[in-house]
Amino acid sequence: MNAPVAILWLRQDFRLADNPALEAAVNYGAVVPVFIFAPDEEAPWQPGGAANWWLHQSLRSLDTQLRELGSRLVIRRGPTLEALSTLAKETGATAVFWNRRYEPAVIARDAKVKAALHGDGVKAESFNAGLLHEPWTIRNQSGKPFQVFTPFWKHCLHEPDPAAPLTAPKKIPAPVKWPKSLALDELELEPKINWSEGMRAAWQPGEADAAENLKKFLTQAFNVYSEQRNRPDVVGTSRLSPHLHFGEISPRQIWHGLRAMAVKRGLPTASWRNSQFLAEVCWREFAHHLLFYFPHTPTEPLRPQFGKFAWRKDAAQLRVWQRGQTGYPIVDAGMRESWTTGWMHNRVRMIVASFLVKDLLLPWQDGARWFWDTLVDADLAQNTLGWQWTAGCGADAAPYFRIFNPVSQGEKFDPHGDYVRRWCPELANLAGKWIHQPHTAPPEILRAAGVELGRTYPKPVVDHAAARAAALQAFARIKSVAS
Repeated sequence: MNAPVAILWLRQDFRLADNPALEAAVNYGAVVPVFIFAPDEEAPWQPGGAANWWLHQSLRSLDTQLRELGSRLVIRRGPTLEALSTLAKETGATAVFWNRRYEPAVIARDAKVKAALHGDGVKAESFNAGLLHEPWTIRNQSGKPFQVFTPFWKHCLHEPDPAAPLTAPKKIPAPVKWPKSLALDELELEPKINWSEGMRAAWQPGEADAAENLKKFLTQAFNVYSEQRNRPDVVGTSRLSPHLHFGEISPRQIWHGLRAMAVKRGLPTASWRNSQFLAEVCWREFAHHLLFYFPHTPTEPLRPQFGKFAWRKDAAQLRVWQRGQTGYPIVDAGMRESWTTGWMHNRVRMIVASFLVKDLLLPWQDGARWFWDTLVDADLAQNTLGWQWTAGCGADAAPYFRIFNPVSQGEKFDPHGDYVRRWCPELANLAGKWIHQPHTAPPEILRAAGVELGRTYPKPVVDHAAARAAALQAFARIKSVAS
């Protein structure tokens, strides 16, 4: 008698280790791994261009891994329920296993899929593979969701430690006959125009590189993370965000990897449990917590009074921000880095976001949508939390009067100007004193450096001092309405 067949429905869990749905499928019988391309079911937040590029590479890497274990990746187009039902009939599958996601549209879709499969007599089971603590398991003492990060983090630290990561299977049982599959190229995930060379140079998607990045970070940068995480001119962060988003590594693997490193070095428990790095992992958890309980926030402010904020509409200024032509080097460097590599340093993300919403008074939703399309780690929960934090309209939001000065931020976090020189090469010959404020440099300094404002490098699109005053006035009006 043939073994029972299970469908492994893969989404953002493109790894073999610590994959609960994969383990369930292997324990059930023969396994048919499938990826179903159904972006319309995630509207209006279907993956953007940069994320689709990463998705293509990650699926290709996963298929290679599966084939090494006697399996392969089957690719189908949606609708998802129709694709799963058809595949179950073709293979005789009596079970479907998958790992949960937490975006509002996906939660609603998955609930319908599970109910329909159960109605057809197919076992349907989902698992937690992407978070340390699922949103509905964490509430404050009043039984309500947290809206401030610090008490959320402290609460999580008192939760039981996450279970040890699952090991990858040594072999994946195959069905008697493989069903038909689309070729990966048929999904047309890669850009038609050649703008992905920078991403190819900067990244290697896949489980192996995710593990290597974690190992490298823990051995080389963890000890100085608190001091260097805000420095875009040095390699001081883990760069794990896209790997986490696509499930090429799990937060449990990070948590236990961090603990193992500390034990090996004889570090006290507090040194890693209370570390800034683990706090950043928990910030990701906080983002998913908020999105789950406040599903309207990708487009609407959590603080309702901000719905009446008088944002400006200026397509020309939005365009110069998007293209890195604002005349403020740290802002322009960040926007150019993201366009080239699909990634931006977190400190710089805060600076460019503050510039959009505070200096230009343009809607945070415009910035969120741009990040969504241009970043390889575009994650709905974190994108939403980050932009609402900057705009002051969300949970744990920055005070409305916190307005980053793009000049002083550059001088503080890129003190030698190396980051700006890399991404704004037209300023490469400017001395460090002027690199973050070329508009204040004497004419002879600019001439010697080959810089001509308004021609080789733009003049500032706004005067920061005047823009700050206008922003404070506008945000104060909202504050007075709220009180």
